[in-house]
Amino acid sequence: MNTKTMIRAGLLTTVLLAAAAPALAADEPAAKAPAAKRSCFYMSEWDNWSAPDRDTLYLKVRNRDVYQVDLSHGTSMLTSPGVHLVSIQRGVDSVCSPLDLDLRVSDGWGMAMPIMAKSITKLTPEQIAAIPKKDRP
Repeated sequence: MNTKTMIRAGLLTTVLLAAAAPALAADEPAAKAPAAKRSCFYMSEWDNWSAPDRDTLYLKVRNRDVYQVDLSHGTSMLTSPGVHLVSIQRGVDSVCSPLDLDLRVSDGWGMAMPIMAKSITKLTPEQIAAIPKKDRP
């Protein structure tokens, strides 16, 4: 690399860092905000499930709570009659994040198809009441 190229690269780096500095400073208050309360449950407390569409699951937990699981790549098989949702448990059975769910859907005849959770949210009583009766777990 010649001297001119090195100087240009240095100037470009300086300009980019200077432009990014206000954005980094603006992100600091958000980073210091208190963390949201995590809502967890144990797999043994999971009572039932339903799927209103290929990318959404509702899990009924402790016979009163409902968690909405949004899927990265769902399958129309979830809305078919007679399918089973299979959960693979490795280690502790608590579910606090989407990574804690290892789910598969099976029709009982072939291989179980893996599905990946993107997010999991505990629904409020109002949100649960808004779910159509046919889609409730």
